[in-house]
Amino acid sequence: SEPMMTAQTVNWQTQGSPSDHLTLGHSVSTFDPLSQELKQVTKESVSNVTFVEYEILLPGVSGTSIEKNITLDSATRIELSCRLDNKYSHLKSLQVIWKRGNETIGHINKTENSWSIRLRILDNNNMGSYSCTLKGEEETSAVFHLQVPKIEGKEKPMVSYEGDTAVMICKSFGYTPIAWTWYMTNGSEQIAINDSLLSDKYAINRVSANVTHLKILKLTKEDGGVYWCEAAFELGKSKGKLTLKVLSFMVPLKPFLAIVAEAIILVTIVFLCEIYSKQKEKRAEDEKEFDQVEQLKSEESNGLENSSTRHRKI
Repeated sequence: SEPMMTAQTVNWQTQGSPSDHLTLGHSVSTFDPLSQELKQVTKESVSNVTFVEYEILLPGVSGTSIEKNITLDSATRIELSCRLDNKYSHLKSLQVIWKRGNETIGHINKTENSWSIRLRILDNNNMGSYSCTLKGEEETSAVFHLQVPKIEGKEKPMVSYEGDTAVMICKSFGYTPIAWTWYMTNGSEQIAINDSLLSDKYAINRVSANVTHLKILKLTKEDGGVYWCEAAFELGKSKGKLTLKVLSFMVPLKPFLAIVAEAIILVTIVFLCEIYSKQKEKRAEDEKEFDQVEQLKSEESNGLENSSTRHRKI
């Protein structure tokens, strides 16, 4: 009997999200390989391979280019299609070109307004970008990017302190890696971390099939830097980037010390202002007292002059 196949159809359009349809049953289409190498694949080797279809609906607007990312983690039979919107079906003499990167490849005509390529994605060599271009009165294109699942790291740096323990986490949503590997950056090199050889410093835990933790013990300033988690899938590898900053215990005290210093400076300024103000008041009082003494002397002098004048008149 025919081997059981999993058929999944994903329709991509210029607007809205893709709609998925999952069907279990016999092979849903005759699959023509594109090269002699693919022809050598036996029925047994692909009996459990998923078959998927992706279609982009092209508008007839000149210069328009639509891009879609397609995530694959295991061997897959795939059909990529470009279909011209029905309202532009009047466009005639269209030249259809399919390319993998810059290399032109053959295609099939599914319908009058739909063109496809069929692929067996068996390893990382089959991944990459595939594009279709429609040339005529108007020119429009679409690009399918076949890629392995992306790994979620952490965009913002992780901050910890000397002597503490840091735990970094990487996740793969919706896909299960075959294996996880952690790397630390040393200059321009990435060095794999072997926690079995450095158990007093590192501990790597696979919390679940999709999550891995790297624990770094007894942090020092030298532990700061960039770390990478790498997930291995059947069709390739994907990395997530994490950054660790290790601070000394003096760092959190710096703001407090700065505040204390500012307070001391402020108190000193106030104290000096008080001293200056008191000295200024004392000088003002001394000047006032001096003026009063001078005034009294002046009045006494005037009194003596008036008395001598009266004596002369007599």
